[in-house]
Amino acid sequence: MDTEYPPLPPIQTGIRGRCPRCGQGHMFKGFLTLQPECEVCGLDYSFADPADGPAFFVICFACVPSVLLGVWLEVAFSAPIWVQLLVTGPFMLATCIPPLRPLKGWLVASQYFYKAEEGKLA
Repeated sequence: MDTEYPPLPPIQTGIRGRCPRCGQGHMFKGFLTLQPECEVCGLDYSFADPADGPAFFVICFACVPSVLLGVWLEVAFSAPIWVQLLVTGPFMLATCIPPLRPLKGWLVASQYFYKAEEGKLA
């Protein structure tokens, strides 16, 4: 394709799950599964390898409030285990699952924007 695409900010395209090159096509075909290529501009997504990046960010930032909630329930109320499961469990799911897709989209878009590639020995 000989079409010029302006550089799009990774945060703008990635969080919405849009193609990092054209900003129109969808990046995902499932919840976390990348499409093979963009249906609009044909960008091949084989360059993308976010690995465990989204899970790392979720563990670092979303799980901390869940643990704090569980500790607070225990210290303040000596909550039985069934209360912990009914309160902390859904809270953990609500804070851990939804950010995975936007974070993965952002990481893939950042790899495209900054032309990240595997390191090479000099």
